[in-house]
Amino acid sequence: MRRAAAVVALFVGLTAVAACGPDGPAPAPAAAPGTTTAPAGTPTTPGAAPSGTGAGKNAAPRPDGSITVAFAGDVHFEGRTEARLAVPSPEQALGPLSRTLGEADLSVLNLETAITGRGAPEPKTYTFRTSPKALSVLKDSGVDVVSMANNHAVDFGADGLTDTLAAKDSSPIPVVGVGRNAKEAYAPYVTTVRGVKVAVVAASQVEDLTNQKWRAGADKPGIASALDAPALVKAVEAAKRQAPVVLVYLHWGDEGKSCPTGPQTAIAKKLATAGATAVVGTHAHTMVGSGMLGTTYIGYGFGNFLWYGTSNYAFSNETGVTTLTLTGDGKVTGEAFTPATIDDKGVPVPVAGATAEAALKRRDALRGCTGLTPAPAAAQH
Repeated sequence: MRRAAAVVALFVGLTAVAACGPDGPAPAPAAAPGTTTAPAGTPTTPGAAPSGTGAGKNAAPRPDGSITVAFAGDVHFEGRTEARLAVPSPEQALGPLSRTLGEADLSVLNLETAITGRGAPEPKTYTFRTSPKALSVLKDSGVDVVSMANNHAVDFGADGLTDTLAAKDSSPIPVVGVGRNAKEAYAPYVTTVRGVKVAVVAASQVEDLTNQKWRAGADKPGIASALDAPALVKAVEAAKRQAPVVLVYLHWGDEGKSCPTGPQTAIAKKLATAGATAVVGTHAHTMVGSGMLGTTYIGYGFGNFLWYGTSNYAFSNETGVTTLTLTGDGKVTGEAFTPATIDDKGVPVPVAGATAEAALKRRDALRGCTGLTPAPAAAQH
């Protein structure tokens, strides 16, 4: 298998976790956000990779001008994964896949929880919270940018959101997709990676209580919403004016469904037209197909990553890290997938041999219902 050969030659590790659940009806559109300023309080340089891994953002440009970007799925520090906050190096909280994330020039995943010790739980089936330590732990595990545009970022009301925004302000790595107003929530994180300017935008398309009640507005704190398609398109267009590489991380799809929904395919097309280099995301608790929509890479679902509990959905323990190779002008020239499975501690563990081959084959088959074409395989080094 072409992709399997590329993966085996190129990578040996994997990463991270999540939880979601629709909680309410779709809201009305929010006020259009500003799109040219980086999220308030985020540092200019994301966290360093784990010991022994790639040089990342401060490294010199490659001769061919390329960069690598790694994506993983949903992460929680609740239940069986809460103890991962105290895991010492060199294992890292995300397990062996920390190395795969750290070896990429930039890595992005979704932290699906409020960051607070206060507040009353919202009226929903599942609520999640963690401490600000989660952000430094993710940095130490090779993560460079965190999305919090999801249906659990405001699980503990106004007090919890205040604490989450304070944690964002003091975070050692950038947090996107949540802010004190729509301008901040939709704003891209912009950085330079190996001489290439990159912008990261995040939003949630899940029609739930959070998107209804806690969508950021002109003077209202909350999450960035993909349900307000014009606002998100405007944000991506603005990001494209700042950087040739624009990465959009969405919370989207239906739980347990391995094919993209109509709203997913519709927003993917709009964001591709707006100039997105890659549109990726999570929420389904199972992997969903990926590939190319014209020149834009689409990843409809990365699944659970660091997973707090058990799930009744088929293949919910299948996970991995997707690594894209990009040119300086934003062209996708390679895709590699490092397959993993979530163990009984909720940690993603790399698989190899026949198990890896089977996982790669199943992942490729998921593209059948997406309307996407295969992404180019990453070159062997």
